[in-house]
Amino acid sequence: MGLLSLLLHPNQLRAVIQWKLWHNPVHRRDPSTESETLKACFRFLGLTSRSFAVVIQELNPELLVPIALFYLVLRGLDTIEDDMTIPLEKKIPLLRHFHENMEIDGWQFHESNEKDKELLEKFDVVITELKKIKPQYYAIIKDITVKMGNGMADYAQNDDMIKNGVQNIEDYELYCHYVAGLVGEGLTNLFVESELGNPKLAERPSLTESMGQFLQKTNIIRDIHEDWQDGRRWYPKEIWSRHVDKWEDMFDPKYESQALNCVSDMILDALKHVEECLFYMAAMREQSVFNFVAIPQGMAIAAMESMFRNPDVLKRNVKITKGDACQIMMDCTQNLRTLCGVFQRYVRKIQKKNDPKDPNYLNISVRCAKIEQFIETLYPTQDPKQLASQNSQVANAQSGMNAGETALMFGIVTFALVCVSGVMIGTAWLMGAQFPNFFKEATLLLNKMLGPNSSPSTTGRVEL
Repeated sequence: MGLLSLLLHPNQLRAVIQWKLWHNPVHRRDPSTESETLKACFRFLGLTSRSFAVVIQELNPELLVPIALFYLVLRGLDTIEDDMTIPLEKKIPLLRHFHENMEIDGWQFHESNEKDKELLEKFDVVITELKKIKPQYYAIIKDITVKMGNGMADYAQNDDMIKNGVQNIEDYELYCHYVAGLVGEGLTNLFVESELGNPKLAERPSLTESMGQFLQKTNIIRDIHEDWQDGRRWYPKEIWSRHVDKWEDMFDPKYESQALNCVSDMILDALKHVEECLFYMAAMREQSVFNFVAIPQGMAIAAMESMFRNPDVLKRNVKITKGDACQIMMDCTQNLRTLCGVFQRYVRKIQKKNDPKDPNYLNISVRCAKIEQFIETLYPTQDPKQLASQNSQVANAQSGMNAGETALMFGIVTFALVCVSGVMIGTAWLMGAQFPNFFKEATLLLNKMLGPNSSPSTTGRVEL
């Protein structure tokens, strides 16, 4: 979003200014204490990921360097996997033995043509710094590198998937596990090992897996057009075949409605991870670590909303605006309640955009409702204790009085009526009222009402 666009959208501009002026990191990286090789690592971090670079550099000093190096190792691995110019016979050994190469002093790779090739060409600085971190952190990084490298190699050798794309949801989620779920596993182990995350997370691997799945599925949904141009197909056939006959139809304007329904189907599949993601983030024990995991998730749900029922996702890479990104970062760096507010806000937008003509209209509505219900259980809009107290007060006020209170109240009311009646009668007498005539007139009126068989009037003449 350019400056002119920001000026035309005051709320967006306000969010950007607030983030720039008021954001106060929990921790700040101090380059003056770093070696030249570590400074080079942070330079590569900025070159390969601007968004992650910001949150990583605000991490607790205990995890700042290990997580920065962890990211660079996996980025190097991913660069090799993405490079379609590397022959398969060379790529497979590189992926499977990357964990061994990162132990060789001075190792570099100069045969990549990817945009992040400079990282591989100067990977020796990463190796130098890896050998300085705590052994337990190094072991975690190496373990994940082994698993991810082998997983990527397996997919690179899968000719059927390369030719025909991912066939079913199970394979789709397995791929997401290798490229993102394992990252979450490594980060969780680092959080637990550093005691900055709840150790119970190690007993709930599904929570960690959901964090990675949600982020990776967001990327895959967003990159549909770019992947199609590069000859890749990560949307599982099990989903897209419900809406179009051929994959190419997804990009044919004649089938735009069906293609949008397919994207909605993919988003529906991704939204099933939201509750576990929120549950996971509640286990963070330190603010900077919470910020680190919360910001990408907040961005992901916003990206989901921006892609939902948006035809542009089939034509280009749809991104959220800078103003929205700044607002999300402000909300996500406070606490779990405000983070839940971000999810609630964008889930409601998704529900509002939901199209009744979409075959998954009902399922999407139910999914969104379940997310809101889960958030409501975490942070009820009405405090249960306060509500119970109010109900108790109302019940007490409405409860019946005892016999003594009833008699006293009856006596007070009777006395009040007698006093009021006396005052009224006395006032009437002082004003000249003739009470004997009143009683005579009342008797005459009563006789008329009773009819001819009634007793003779005392005021009439009696005939003989």
